[in-house]
Amino acid sequence: MSENFFEYTLPKLDNEEFTTLLEHKNVKISKIVSNTLKTEQIFYSEKDEWVIVLQGCAKLQIDGKVHKLVKGESLFIPANTEHKVLKTKKVVLWLAVYIE
Repeated sequence: MSENFFEYTLPKLDNEEFTTLLEHKNVKISKIVSNTLKTEQIFYSEKDEWVIVLQGCAKLQIDGKVHKLVKGESLFIPANTEHKVLKTKKVVLWLAVYIE
């Protein structure tokens, strides 16, 4: 099945939608669509995670350090690390790769 990555259903304001695109062995790839987030979202994963912003911009906090990501920028989040999405502007389209 083929699908256009840039076609998506917009979640309600201050929400995110996660869609699994592929799961194979120790890797999971997801598309994340964030609609304007003003309330911080806290995440904790037991897997390593690499994310790239393909549309929009976002502000994340990991271990007290704030990261501002814009289109084309990526970030590696080690397993068992709490991270917060502090804010997004408009719609943010992410690609996330989770590795066990």
